[in-house]
Amino acid sequence: MNICCIGAGYVGGPTMAMIAKQCPDINVTVVDINEQRILAWQTNELPIYEPGLLEVVQESLGRNLFFSCDIDKAIYNADIIFVSVNTPTKTFGEGAGRASDLQYWELCARRIKKVSESDKIIVEKSTLPVRTAEAMERVLHSEDNKVHFEVLSNPEFLAEGTAVADLNNPDRVLIGGHETPSGKKALELLIQIYARWIPRDKILTSNVWSSELSKLTANAFLAQRVSSINSISALCEATGADVAEVSHAIGTDSRIGSKFLQASVGFGGSCFKKDILNLVYLCETYGLKEVAEYWQQVVEINEYQQTRFTKNIIKSMFNTIAGKKIVILGFAFKADTGDTRESPAIRICKELHAEKADLVISDPKAILNAKDDLSELSNVIYEEDPYEAAKDADAIALLTDWSTYNNLDFQKLYEIMRKPAFIFDGRNILDHKNIFNLGFEVYSVGKGRLSHLN
Repeated sequence: MNICCIGAGYVGGPTMAMIAKQCPDINVTVVDINEQRILAWQTNELPIYEPGLLEVVQESLGRNLFFSCDIDKAIYNADIIFVSVNTPTKTFGEGAGRASDLQYWELCARRIKKVSESDKIIVEKSTLPVRTAEAMERVLHSEDNKVHFEVLSNPEFLAEGTAVADLNNPDRVLIGGHETPSGKKALELLIQIYARWIPRDKILTSNVWSSELSKLTANAFLAQRVSSINSISALCEATGADVAEVSHAIGTDSRIGSKFLQASVGFGGSCFKKDILNLVYLCETYGLKEVAEYWQQVVEINEYQQTRFTKNIIKSMFNTIAGKKIVILGFAFKADTGDTRESPAIRICKELHAEKADLVISDPKAILNAKDDLSELSNVIYEEDPYEAAKDADAIALLTDWSTYNNLDFQKLYEIMRKPAFIFDGRNILDHKNIFNLGFEVYSVGKGRLSHLN
């Protein structure tokens, strides 16, 4: 069997590497128009950072895992084609700012149709609006095409930073197909591939439309929990409550659970905001105005939390940060990844820069992406070493929950910073009492301030 994956990004590359590892008798070819990315997948410096991913890739590379820019050849030879192309939020025309931009997806579908001379199974791996599979089928079967394409929906539920573990032992695999003989046959074939290493009871099936909607809904519900606890963090600061204690108390309720209830500067990444806005647009399209407004508020609370964090920095530092050196510890949207897409750090840094702060960005994996994200800002310094970054700094703003930040020598940091020295913990991962006792002015989300200046 030959599998082709169109798109060598955060989803396509790791997913195909795991399939190749678990199914050594299946040839897997990942293709992309980005030649530099394809070359990087074949080196020790992969184009994305994920713990454990390099070992998975190297186990199958050259055996049954291949990376290529020859898209047509891979399509032609494939029995199954995974479509994992980018579907960003539209920036123009109808639905701008909310709907998914499907131009790359449609170009991909037309290319598959043009090249194919044998029946194929097409697997939607990109996050797509509901009923996109129906549109894909219409494109693929247009103009009396004699080749039959069976379209399945197989959304990814990976969390960046734990993608390898998620692929190796997922909570579930969801596959949507049609209740037709050919649809059931295609569905069963994909089930058999995943069943090589995933227990059958974790492989869920549904109709195509339910599968497509499940991906959007899962991300919306997770983001909703983040925004919910962050809204309460503001109330905690106003009343003197401790958001960590509130979170623990409600998280012990089995009906609620503890996951995604950690107060912070908010969610980021390539999926949450994009998928919620897609869901908002979908609801509006079907005339569900109140439902759309409900989900829109999840995004607005997330943006409010980031701006609130910035305002707390300004207020704490005597209502001015002009000319003050502020170190940003962590720019990736979460730990164990270099991905900065929709990272809260982007908005926060731009707001701090607008107040004329002197910014120094430090992150173990995301410096290059940070430079791209902040390319329009002048006089920003990038320094991977947190101690070099903190020399003569007025404040540290911790924005990514890298575990290494817990092990920093805060006594050393305090000694090399200007006084009073401020720490703003946007992820609530530090020992606040300890660093306060060292002399720092400490602010944490949902807990308020520990200050020597009162």
